[in-house]
Parts: sequence; structure tokens; C-alpha cells
Amino acid sequence: MDAFVSRRKRPRLSSSSTEPEPTTLPREHVSATTVDEEESTDVKLGILLSLHPHRSPEDLLDLLLDCNGSVERVIEILSGHEPGPDIRSPKNNTPKKRPPSTIGYQSALPFSAGHTTHKAPLTKKGKTLHLYSPEDIAAHTPCSIIHNFLGPTLATALLEELLPEVASYKTATFRLFDNVVQSPHTACLVSELVRRAVNDEISQRIATHYPGGKKLRFQSPREWQPTAAFVNCYDGPRQCVGYHSDQLSYLGPRAVIGSLSLGVAREFRVRRIVPNDNDNDTDDKNNKNNDTTHADLQGQISIHLPHNSLLVMHADMQEEWKHAIAPALSTDPHPVAGNKRINITYRWYRDEFSPRFTPRCRCGVPTVLKCVQRRSETRGR
Repeated sequence: MDAFVSRRKRPRLSSSSTEPEPTTLPREHVSATTVDEEESTDVKLGILLSLHPHRSPEDLLDLLLDCNGSVERVIEILSGHEPGPDIRSPKNNTPKKRPPSTIGYQSALPFSAGHTTHKAPLTKKGKTLHLYSPEDIAAHTPCSIIHNFLGPTLATALLEELLPEVASYKTATFRLFDNVVQSPHTACLVSELVRRAVNDEISQRIATHYPGGKKLRFQSPREWQPTAAFVNCYDGPRQCVGYHSDQLSYLGPRAVIGSLSLGVAREFRVRRIVPNDNDNDTDDKNNKNNDTTHADLQGQISIHLPHNSLLVMHADMQEEWKHAIAPALSTDPHPVAGNKRINITYRWYRDEFSPRFTPRCRCGVPTVLKCVQRRSETRGR
């Protein structure tokens, strides 16, 4: 580890010298630069922990690695003088870092918590914005999260009950561009209710994020009533699901979905769908600026889903965003589930959108409820 964050010590002045001369400076007067050059990783971590005891050693080590072992730079970042680097972005002339598993430090937002108002988007093209705190997730995505949703005993008991059934789960098949493909995870159907918690989150979302403190247009005026729960199992870091929006044919518009995660932690990624309305008559410079802004707005955001967390996808999610479970290079095994993630997704199949009311085309095939997303003038139709 020292090879990653420590520079070579300066050569001795004389070849005949067997011991380096002791320094005459007291330890308290040694600068951060001197520490960076000559101390081990453990000493550097000790210095950082003494200055920032509320930070975990893992987060500080990630920062130290990304700053090439510079304690001074880490202190500047944690003090808010400059933004933290993205540990997932490749850099030139730096040694290879540990492969990202499921968690990094929150690189693109301030470390200080607090109420976040609507500001300029923080997403950038080609970079992943990592969010961990419930406040940041609610401020920058159409989602909210409740950590430690169930009691520890209940969460473990539920996980232990579901794990033996994983072998009976079937891999779903579906049609994609006239090809039958297989879903890269397994699933089964169970019944469970999380109505109270999700409705509390809906009320808070309406009060703090929606215009006039009212529900969105086409959002059901009734209280959310989940009628089914689908159980998915992601067995290992490579099992995943690509970017998509959930089908709304039986859920109706502005659907709310709850998702309970048990077992190993994984990344839930979301990205905004932004209409591309560039006018061909505008000059090339404006088009280039618009393209850059458009690409930045569609930058992906990663939400860390630890064991026993309930994620709520609110009414503005399915029509305006896409979501995915990203594959990982590795995961930190859960003591009970190992590398498996059990996901229980709660949905409300509304009576007015029952299959018996679904319109059919002349050939008898039922229609699919979708939202137009790509052009501003037809968006939402």
C-alpha cells in the first residue's frame, strides 16, 4: 500500500553513512509536505483521522490514494477549499487503483450535510455522480431513500427466508426489437406492504419538490396502495439490468414504486431523459454549447443501496428518468447473503388500468402505455 501513496525518500548524502542524520525539527513543526514525502500510509491516515474523526478510514484512504499520497491536498479538499476528485475517473501517470466495487466517497457534492435547494445540475457527460445521503438523493433525483428501514432482526429474518427460494426463481424472457432475450437476473412474485412509509415519503416529496405543494398532473389523487411485490435476485456482481423505465400499462401515469434491498450492496443508477430540440438554423457554436449542456444534463447518477434500505421512486421518475442496476467489478460480501442481492419491488396495479380495460389494436394485441419523451412539443403525450 505504501507504494501507492509514498514517494521515494531522498538519497543519502554519503555512501559511507550507515544511518540518516536525525532531524532537528520537533514533530509539531513538520509541515504537511514533509509528511507527504517521508511518512507511511498509516501515519498519514492517523494524521487525517485526528483532524477529521467523523470520517471513516476507508473514505480517507480513498482520498489519499486519489491525491497521490498528499496529506496537504486531502486536508484542502476536506476543508472545502477545492472539490474532491472523482475516484472513478482515470488519470494519467497515476498507479492503478483498487477496482470500484459498490461504494466510493461522495466526490461531487460538499461533505457538509444540510438542506439542498434546486441548483444547477451537478451531472457531467462521461462522469458518474455518486450520492449516499438521503438529503442529496432527494435533492438531485426523483427518488428518496430510508436506511435501516426494518429492524435488524426482521431484515435478517426476511433475507434468510427468501434466500432458500432463490433456486426456484425463473429467469424472465421478453421481446426486444423482435428478438426474445433473457433478463440477467431471476424473479418470483410475493406479497408485502410498505404503504405507510412510502406514503410518508410521497407527502414529503409533494411538500418540498412539487409546484404549489400539490400532486403532479395525472398523479393519482388517492393514497398509494401497493397490490403486489416482485422479488428479484442479483446473484453476483455481474448480474444487472440495463437502463429502462418501468412499463406503465397497468400502473398508470405518474406511478410510485417502492424498492427494498436486502443482502449485498449494489449501485442503482439513474439518468434524466432530456428532449433534444436543437434548431438546425442556429450557428455551430450555439449548437455545440447546447449539445454539451444536453449531454451534461443526461449524466448518470449512482445511488448506493445498502442492505435494509427502502428506495422510493416518486411520481416524476418513470416518465422523465431511466434507471438501471449497474454491473460491478466486485462486491463486498454480505455476512448472510454473500454476493446475492434480494430486491423486493412494490407496485400499485390500479383498478382503472386493469388488463380488461386495455385498448387493443385491430389485430387484437393490447396497447402499451408509454410517455413521449424526446421532443419538448410532444413530451408527456
